[in-house]
Formats: sequence, structure tokens, C-alpha cells
Amino acid sequence: MLPWFVRRTRLPLLSQRCVACRSESATTGPGRFRVNANHKLLDVWLLVRCVSCDRTSKLTVYERTPVSSFDPVELTGYRVNDAGLVASTLLDPQFARRNRVTLDWTGAWRLVAPPAVLDVAWPVQVDVAFDDPVPVRPQKLIAHGLGLSRNEVLRRIKCGISLRRPTSVAFTFTVLPADRGNGRIR
Repeated sequence: MLPWFVRRTRLPLLSQRCVACRSESATTGPGRFRVNANHKLLDVWLLVRCVSCDRTSKLTVYERTPVSSFDPVELTGYRVNDAGLVASTLLDPQFARRNRVTLDWTGAWRLVAPPAVLDVAWPVQVDVAFDDPVPVRPQKLIAHGLGLSRNEVLRRIKCGISLRRPTSVAFTFTVLPADRGNGRIR
């Protein structure tokens, strides 16, 4: 079984309309939080910037939350702009739903795979794992990883999930030998 890994190369862009220039994309840049105290209540925001006009906006992480309900390590992470905390906040589905944003993963991930050796004993089984919830179409991922056309992927790949629907969960697929009946050998 060959192991493949889908890894993020950077944080994804946010699909969010800018109020100043009406652009549709924003970025967290290096990732910064703003923590505001109101007596014994805290507000925590993730700061994002428009990729077109560089306007800063804030997305709600916590609103009017008692200080005592925070884990001290987490609170320190918000204060020092911990990169891991920025990533976990951004990848949290509840955060995206609450702020009505979606993640744009275009160019933010890469496939880590051993070189494609398609002249080994058939069939070849490949296990795909995701480090982050990067939504990719298996058909596109397999075509890229094996150097096959998308149509050939549909002919030669057997998989328990739909190859045409995006997924971000681990899956396994089997590569069948090339069709030798039509005179072509790949």
C-alpha cells in the first residue's frame, strides 16, 4: 500500500466580501488576534485583511465571554498570536458558520506522495490521508499524483467514494492495470 498525504502549504484565503472595495477574498496574513476586555468579559476577534485594498476587518471568535471560562494557555495564545491557534480557529467549522465565511483552498495545499510507479504488480492500492480538512476532488488529486488524465482515472481507479465530489476525509483507492485491448500500453 502506497501512502499519500494532503498537506497545507499556507492558510487558506477566506471568501468574504470587503465592505470597502467589494473584493471577495481576505487573508489572515501572519495571523493576529485582538483581545478586548470589558470588565470581566472578553471579546476575541481574528483580524483579516482584504487581498485587494488591504482593509482590516475582524471576525468574532468569542463575544462577551467570562474570563474565567478561558483556559489560561488558550488565553495566552490569543494574546501572543499563536500560529497554531490561528490555524485551528480558521479551520473550525463553527467559526466559519458564525462569521459566514468559506475557505478558499486554491493553491494552499500540496500532495506528498512517493513517485508514481505504475509498472509494478497490479493492482496497486493507495491510502490518502489529510493533515487538514482540505476539500479536494479525488479525481483531480489522483490524476495529479499518478500523471493520468481525468478520464483515465475514471477507467482505472476503483474507490469506495465518489471521485467527482470533494472530500476532506481519508480514503483508499485501487489502481487497475492499463487497458491493453486497444493496443495502447501506458
